[in-house]
Amino acid sequence: MNLIENISKNIYPLETIYVEQAKQRLDRLIKPTGSLGKMEQICIQLAGIYGRKYFDTSKKVIIAFGADHGVYEEGVAPDPQNITILQFKNFPKKINGVGTISKFSGSDVVAVDVGINCDEKLEGVIDRKIRKGTSNMAKGPAMTREEAEKCIGIGIEMAEKYIQDDYTLIGIGEMGIANTTPSTAIISVLANCDPTEITGIGAGLKKELIQHKASVIRKSIELNKPNPKDSIDILSKVGGFEIGSMAGVILGCAANRIPVVLDGFISYAAALLAYNINPITKDYMIASHSSAEPGTNKALDMMGLEPFLSMDMRLGEGSGAALSFNIIEASNYVYKNMATFDEIDMGR
Repeated sequence: MNLIENISKNIYPLETIYVEQAKQRLDRLIKPTGSLGKMEQICIQLAGIYGRKYFDTSKKVIIAFGADHGVYEEGVAPDPQNITILQFKNFPKKINGVGTISKFSGSDVVAVDVGINCDEKLEGVIDRKIRKGTSNMAKGPAMTREEAEKCIGIGIEMAEKYIQDDYTLIGIGEMGIANTTPSTAIISVLANCDPTEITGIGAGLKKELIQHKASVIRKSIELNKPNPKDSIDILSKVGGFEIGSMAGVILGCAANRIPVVLDGFISYAAALLAYNINPITKDYMIASHSSAEPGTNKALDMMGLEPFLSMDMRLGEGSGAALSFNIIEASNYVYKNMATFDEIDMGR
């Protein structure tokens, strides 16, 4: 049994006894029943994930993966590919979007190179490079099946490493010029829809080039024929190393009963791959915000996830996940510290 199969077999549903205990406490807080909306749902979910009535969400980390994509050569992205390496260097320095938000929210940021198109070692970045970018999926498979399994395995290992270091809240992030293209391809395959329905501008592609981008994605799917029932096959045919690694983090978190906070569109593709491997992983996911990419709703609807922020963000990196950490901690703080009707005399 390989690592992915073993992890999948160790993912179990939420602990319902603690779900009920959390509901009971929330219903006894001095407020109208259900009046804190999604803040209450977060606490109920966390109680079921951790398997306890009270829990600590203070030690948190964004695990971000960087990789490049061979399909870039098809003209599907507006920025030069070396932006991947230039920006990824800023992750450990915490001076980019996710880093700055993480400093505010008190979160750590871990940067992992799984496939950036460079030979140099990046300071402060964990080197788990599989190779220097995927192959062009418009001309053949993006990677081998063995590479697909490897990048998922790296994600599992990274999740377990930080869980062993006592992190109790993990968010995922990424960096990779052109990575909305493989993400859209993955969602198209799993949703069985035409890429035209869900192809967006990514990091700023001109609107007149969106149809070209969609046609590249369609061509790639038709050429490689990924099996929609096999996440490893989909990843190998039309995916990316950072996408597979994020899927691995989700699997690793679910198997270890730790919540994983999704970021934006790229992470939704990763989440769908994990969900396709084991649907129970959905119970461990928290959708942070609704990305501006058009495939967002289709991906989240397939998993039955509803984000609690709508900020018109499309930066990626893990920025939405880092921002949502404050909401999650505020929810937990209220859950633990608001008075109950049993503690004060309010006639209820």
